[in-house]
Amino acid sequence: MRVMVIVKATKESEAGVMPSKELLTAMGTYNEELVKAGIMLAGDGLKPSSKGKRVRFSGSKRTVIDGPFAETKELIAGYWIWQVRSMEEAVEWVKRCPNPMPGDSEVEIRPFFEAADFGENFTPEVREQEERLREKIAKQ
Repeated sequence: MRVMVIVKATKESEAGVMPSKELLTAMGTYNEELVKAGIMLAGDGLKPSSKGKRVRFSGSKRTVIDGPFAETKELIAGYWIWQVRSMEEAVEWVKRCPNPMPGDSEVEIRPFFEAADFGENFTPEVREQEERLREKIAKQ
């Protein structure tokens, strides 16, 4: 199963406080362990929301909202995408993670939808389209 492991933002990360040399080193070591175990598919840190934008949809109308965004607890500071056997395995790997922030922090684990989750709505035509797109992405 694929999961997204989400590092929640903090006041410090939203203020642009960069991680220490020690944290960068610890995270690098941890990421190497994930890669060696065949779990890590992707991962990156994100700049503060002050550097981002949101697009709000309302019918056919689109409204662009400039960051920063108010609710820090709802923001993402970074992520990994992992391939694991189970949610329990993902939890065990997160427990081994260095604290990603200088103070208290939170990491969320969310499974990706798989084709079977969509049932009959995931028609053979939609499945073929999805496969073509994934192939194109993989070639980039």
